[in-house]
Amino acid sequence: MPLLEHLVELRRRLLWSTVTFALCFLLCYHFSARIYLFLARPLGDLMRQQGEQPHLIYTALYEAFFTYIKVAVFGAAFLSFPMVAVQAWMFVAPGLYRSEKRAFLPFLVATPVMFVLGAALAYYFVFPFAWKFFLSFQTADGQDGLQIQLQAKVSEYLALVMKLIMAFGVAFELPVVLTLLAKVGIVTSASLKRVRRYAYVGAFVAAAILTPPDVITQTGLAVPLIGLYEISIFCARLVEPRRPDDDEAEQN
Repeated sequence: MPLLEHLVELRRRLLWSTVTFALCFLLCYHFSARIYLFLARPLGDLMRQQGEQPHLIYTALYEAFFTYIKVAVFGAAFLSFPMVAVQAWMFVAPGLYRSEKRAFLPFLVATPVMFVLGAALAYYFVFPFAWKFFLSFQTADGQDGLQIQLQAKVSEYLALVMKLIMAFGVAFELPVVLTLLAKVGIVTSASLKRVRRYAYVGAFVAAAILTPPDVITQTGLAVPLIGLYEISIFCARLVEPRRPDDDEAEQN
């Protein structure tokens, strides 16, 4: 295919992706308040359990508006990803052999699935424990003559939630990435086993970088990362190219 046709095709795919993102943005902005309430539900539930009225504050006139804009962008990126991935696949697929298409298509499907699993783990399991830990630093009325109470800002809460969801979602792509690298022969299950101890340390280092400086969220990310690494070794063993010496060993 000539270069000009490639550019025209690329323009078409980018246009479809942009239009999809724009429509998803408008949809998410319309429901931005509901989306934000959904994201804030774990904190609100804990506040109710402690006898408090769930609340968040904003301290600048424009803060709530821009927070809803960020919610819409975040939601649009999430909703439009399947279409963007399909458009990217439709641009790349014509240049691949049929066997290559069969090999890479499962990874394209697994990528959003694993991201959603990671995000769900953060929302349903990590958030309740982490928020409970953070709320434990509040003091009762009049205790020692000083009351310490959480006054969380809407923008800061959204930033923390987005950071954790992205961290867990991206972390859950580890089996997809390592299995793909094993499929093309860049890594092997044996090499992954050899660096296992370093991978475990790297899991805690990555968790310390990607999460707030508390034990709950760091452990909540590091432990799944270690489990995902072990799953990656198993998956790499299934898909890695067979070496001639392996075939000879089986024959003997």
